[in-house]
Amino acid sequence: MQMRLQHIDPHPLLKGYIEKMWIFESSCRVPNYDMKLIVPNGCVKLVVPYKNGLSGKYNGWFHLSKEHSITLIGVSDIPAIVDSENDSPAGTIGIEFNQIGSYRFFHLRQVDIKNKIHPLIDILGTTAKRLEEQISNAESIRDKVFLLQQFLLKLLAIKDEDAIFDYCVRKINLSKGKITVKELENETGYSSRWLNIKFIDRVGISPKNLASIIRFQQFYQSMVNNTGVLFMQREFYDYYYDQSHFIKEFKRFTGVAPTKFMNSTNDFGKIFYKE
Repeated sequence: MQMRLQHIDPHPLLKGYIEKMWIFESSCRVPNYDMKLIVPNGCVKLVVPYKNGLSGKYNGWFHLSKEHSITLIGVSDIPAIVDSENDSPAGTIGIEFNQIGSYRFFHLRQVDIKNKIHPLIDILGTTAKRLEEQISNAESIRDKVFLLQQFLLKLLAIKDEDAIFDYCVRKINLSKGKITVKELENETGYSSRWLNIKFIDRVGISPKNLASIIRFQQFYQSMVNNTGVLFMQREFYDYYYDQSHFIKEFKRFTGVAPTKFMNSTNDFGKIFYKE
């Protein structure tokens, strides 16, 4: 089978809030020997399968997105298994919102959609239904992407920024997940309780949990793009207390031990990280 991922440059006004935009295409269903594993990356996602349906499974919880339906996927801290509905060519448009982006577009408590997959119609009602109809009727993928971006621009205009929260998110990302909640307390003057409440509302997970995902991503991205990377090389000691800490976190975010993962095929999941 053939798989292709094309990255899209977001509209200039959306760039600061979107981590990635992409179009994924495959010639048929991903083979059963592939893990089809998507690991947590701290982003809320909006996906539109424009050719073939798309299924997602979190820890036994299953959701099927039919062709041209729009699906909102909350922030996750557990792995997901993704597959096509039918064994035929598939195409999906994906938008991944960074942590200072999701709350600006979707005005709900992010924890309410954590580790869940929702039809956008359930959240935005007739507004989402109208958009689905427009996307379904659009002839080209380019037109479908344009409609999605115009829709997001309208949503973005309604929400004010949360400066302290945004600062904390940027610090976590700049430190590659190594900054502690205590350090954020000292820098902002806000208590850990206040920070936790704010993150649960705005991101869906605590700052400590987000930091652990960002740390894991440093390793995962390096491993995907460099087959010579070995577990617990010197540069990774800075991110984990010891080897057992690393293995525990790795199993949490992939569902399997490092050695089993290395001996498995996950071409589908890895394509989203290839440079």
